[in-house]
Amino acid sequence: MLAALALGAPRACAQEEETQPKPAAKAPLLIGMGQDDAQQPSADELQPDNRPLTGVQTPTLGTAQFRHSYWVPGFQYGNTTQNYALNQASSADWTANNYVAGNLSVLEAWSHSQLSLNYSGGGLFSTNSAQGNSSFHQFGLMQAFQGQRWQVQFLDQFSYLPEAQFGFGGAANLNIPGIGGSLGGSQPGLQNNYVPNQSILTSAGPRYSNVFATQVSYALSRRGTFTVAGTYGILRFVEAGNIESDTVSGSVGYDYALTNEDQFGGKYRFSAYHFAGYPQAFADHTFDFVYGRKITGRLALQLYGGPELTTFRIPIGNISDKLSASGGASLSYGFKRGSISLGYDHGVSNGGGALIGSSTDSVSMDANRQISRMWQMQGNFGYARNHALVTANAQGYDTWFAGAGLSRPLGRNASLSLGYTARIQTSQLPVCAAGNCSTSFTQHQISLGFQWHTRPFVIR
Repeated sequence: MLAALALGAPRACAQEEETQPKPAAKAPLLIGMGQDDAQQPSADELQPDNRPLTGVQTPTLGTAQFRHSYWVPGFQYGNTTQNYALNQASSADWTANNYVAGNLSVLEAWSHSQLSLNYSGGGLFSTNSAQGNSSFHQFGLMQAFQGQRWQVQFLDQFSYLPEAQFGFGGAANLNIPGIGGSLGGSQPGLQNNYVPNQSILTSAGPRYSNVFATQVSYALSRRGTFTVAGTYGILRFVEAGNIESDTVSGSVGYDYALTNEDQFGGKYRFSAYHFAGYPQAFADHTFDFVYGRKITGRLALQLYGGPELTTFRIPIGNISDKLSASGGASLSYGFKRGSISLGYDHGVSNGGGALIGSSTDSVSMDANRQISRMWQMQGNFGYARNHALVTANAQGYDTWFAGAGLSRPLGRNASLSLGYTARIQTSQLPVCAAGNCSTSFTQHQISLGFQWHTRPFVIR
């Protein structure tokens, strides 16, 4: 799950803030930015999130305001020291992974459109000879057009990572493409049910994931909005033994504004799941009732739920279809010295590279709080349950990660972070990795991160 890709990607995280540049520096003017790099923008400094309730993106507290187009390059170093790799045999020795990356964020704004681009990529150098050295890349793009009554968006989230994206990078902020913070021009990520599932930690080796989305919204009246969207996602592995998948989704929805802050709507979504080298395929239909409430800078809430019908190309036993329930919730809440984000999703997914489709439950939490003028504390948690759609006593996976850390700015353009993350997986049947078979894997990880970027370079 991309919580995050991502375009976004994805949930609340600690963000560094730029001080307002002096005119002589020819940097973008950030409206309302405070004098402290660690300070969070207030509600008055944010633009309202006016994206449709029944669209494909997660709701946000709002976005930072900019008056200029610019690009910002940067550099990032991350170190994760762990007891062993989750997809390799256990070892008594701790190993270290060193990530060296270049970052780039671009924001191009016109009167009725905006382009946001974030990229991070570089090399991975490991002391674990079994893992060796490799590379990693993450990319997010959003092109949005705004008319008097319509919105059009094109989004893409791509990653090439050495391991599962679920809990990747610990407290080193390696899971965020671009330079991060308000200058990163970050956009809300796609909702989990549109993104290839990567929440099974012992799926082996490096993998590619990409999802492209197109969304069009039209305001039928002052209160009613019609939205149609389509997505295409893939999950591919470098090493054999994993299950590769393609997912095509389309949705149509209608929103109605009850008040300036409350919305209600309905959405129908169709998804088709295909698995490379396997004859099985699924078609999935959901109809969800959706409720949303947004208060800029303070609250972004979304609740949805409804029936879900899954049909199988090849019957499993004597079962050719399954009727169940889908549902979820997301909540972002901002307060004076921090914020918290919670999420829950239940429904059908691609199986995370280890199953031919799965019934998936996922829970996530991200929180941050300013504990002094310079130091900020962060915490995150994730849980995913992936079990076979129909077959009794088949393989199933329960996965957790939990972490906490501290971060602080180093001047105006750099930051330092450190923390601890535990990643745990249990399975119904033994999983064998590099000759080590077990139903339980636990990884302890200590993370250190350093990030630096230049002052913004004005495009116009």
